[in-house]
Amino acid sequence: MGTYFLMHRSTTPAVLTFRHGVRVPAQSRMGRASPRVILLFCLLSGFAHAQSELPTKLPPPPPTSTEDIIFRDIPSVYSASKYEQKVTEAPSSVTIITSDEIKKYGYRTLADILQSVNGFFVTNDRNYSYLGVRGFNPPGDYNSRILLLIDNHRLNDNNYDQAGLGTEGVVDVDLIDRVEIIRGPSSSLYGTNAFFGVINIMTKRGRDIRGLEVSGEYGSFQSYKGRVTYGNRFQNGLEVLLSTSFYDSHGHRNLFFREFTKPETNNGFVRNGDDDRFPYFFAKASFADFSLQGGFLSRNKAFPTAAFGTVFNTTRSRTVDEHGYVDLKYDHEFANQLGLSARLYYDRFYYRGDYLYDYETEERRQRVLNQDVGLGEWWGGELKLTKRLWQRHKFTIGTEYRDNFRQDLSNADTSPPFRSYLNEKKDSRIWAFFFQDEFSLLDNLILNAGVRYDHYSTFGGTVNPRLALIYNLKNTSIKLLYGEAFRAPSVYEGFYSGTGFEKNDNLKPEDITTYEIVVDHYFNKYLRASITGYYYTIDGLISQVQPNENSKNLRFENVESIDAKGIELFLEGKWPSGMEARLGYALQETEDQRTNRPLTNSPHHLVKGGLIIPLLSDQVFAAIEGRFLSQRRTLSEKPEQISTSSFFLMNFTLFSQNIIHNAEMSLSFANLFDQRYGDPGSGEHDQAIIEQDGRTFWVKLKYGF
Repeated sequence: MGTYFLMHRSTTPAVLTFRHGVRVPAQSRMGRASPRVILLFCLLSGFAHAQSELPTKLPPPPPTSTEDIIFRDIPSVYSASKYEQKVTEAPSSVTIITSDEIKKYGYRTLADILQSVNGFFVTNDRNYSYLGVRGFNPPGDYNSRILLLIDNHRLNDNNYDQAGLGTEGVVDVDLIDRVEIIRGPSSSLYGTNAFFGVINIMTKRGRDIRGLEVSGEYGSFQSYKGRVTYGNRFQNGLEVLLSTSFYDSHGHRNLFFREFTKPETNNGFVRNGDDDRFPYFFAKASFADFSLQGGFLSRNKAFPTAAFGTVFNTTRSRTVDEHGYVDLKYDHEFANQLGLSARLYYDRFYYRGDYLYDYETEERRQRVLNQDVGLGEWWGGELKLTKRLWQRHKFTIGTEYRDNFRQDLSNADTSPPFRSYLNEKKDSRIWAFFFQDEFSLLDNLILNAGVRYDHYSTFGGTVNPRLALIYNLKNTSIKLLYGEAFRAPSVYEGFYSGTGFEKNDNLKPEDITTYEIVVDHYFNKYLRASITGYYYTIDGLISQVQPNENSKNLRFENVESIDAKGIELFLEGKWPSGMEARLGYALQETEDQRTNRPLTNSPHHLVKGGLIIPLLSDQVFAAIEGRFLSQRRTLSEKPEQISTSSFFLMNFTLFSQNIIHNAEMSLSFANLFDQRYGDPGSGEHDQAIIEQDGRTFWVKLKYGF
């Protein structure tokens, strides 16, 4: 991961919720941090008072040394504090993945990128991609415990809290400049969903394209992708980037599922039921201190797993996911070290699930198409000020407002006959206030403290603090971190009813408390090592409760509590020759406090490595990437399916640039050795384990005019 280097060259338990009558996890939390927040600010006040005895001017910097050169060239990150700072001073564990790594490793989606991150793993059910972080990835969760941003704009929707990572994600990897990954609770700045961390996709600018760029791609399963992008920066200061992409994949012609090996279900084979396609549009423009940005994606995907008890072996069961947004931002730095940032945005999210069922009545058996629909629209704004005071303090203060003026859920049989099961129309409002102080206690010792208050029209307020002590000594950085975060219950969790469900509008947010230590050591300006240890607890986790004497239907309640601990080791090197290498290992233990059992879909061991080798100067590179996942518990109690098998995968990419002027070419093989493996299925699946793709290939050609 291109994280801390000078660039020398250009799982869980059955924590389940339901979306259309199927299991998918959830979460939330009430603010219980008032005493801690008061103590936190008393400490800050005491430090501020003591600061008056410090010199009014900082002492001159010491003579330059090798260690100084290393730290001076360490890259910056924005997302950890909502302003640029060196990663060694950021109040969190940070990983940065650059566009150079993306193209050399042949990543095609954000899910591919995140698969490479130490301690992360991605599960796929042949419809959506789900991100696991530090041993936590409940089967079927829509990534609601990670906040996903694009250029600081929130992408989690307002109905399901979904963050799309695969072809359903609102991003084209060719437009990514870098991906900033901030581990740990970040609700002190971002509010809900920043539970395990924040992923911020920073896109390229017009000056990075400098003209017209086209690309064409082809891969396994008759998959095609095309892109046209124009970008430029003009002499008057106007900068624009316009891009459109199209993707179409036939998918597997034949998929086999042993759970359906009966004559009436085509002996377990699904034919032509795995297609996937989307158009994608993106535009951004900036002039002076103003920038305007927008994107739109509409993905249409058939799912072959017969999820939710639908008809097996059909092309009519599919999902449609659409997300569009517009974001206007003003950002200005005044001469007195005062920074002002303001933004205004609008989003629209649309989901439709087409589910084909066999209905049996006394008269006859017929097939009925059921449609599950979620429509969300929201607008909001944010105002943020940053100011450096008394040499040693950097304050950030801000406020945010979001109006969810449409949060609609519906479910009905559309043909024949028509029957409505759900028609819920909701709205809600959120306002928040946040404050952070970066206080330089000494030249190499930083205290970073922040807190945010969020108020929801649905359940009230919640308070979330964060505290970090950061010490930089020669070529070693040590961070002691504490943080709390929450996730508000989604509209889906609170108000989905019908077809065996009942709503529970008394759900409260769930919360997480995390303790963490991060040590980074720089052997020289080419090689570094990192070790991270963490412990977290989750309280009030929203889970699906089975029917009982008090209720004949399924419902969501705050019932789960989780304990987890782990250690993450990472070694990375980048050399002037162009060679790059990384190796990571994560040991993680997650446990349900009630049952004392490991969580579902939670691997105990994760090992990842990558190597980029220059074969011909700065023109041809070979990239090898491998990852190992230990076995994971499934939802099944059958001995032969109680867990997945451990597996090792290897990917290979051959990449070339500038052999032909302004042209780039790549050939990639995923799962090079054709390893057979599977991911745990969710509650909506009959399959306890969903088999994944074998060896696949992808060819790409890009040319700039």
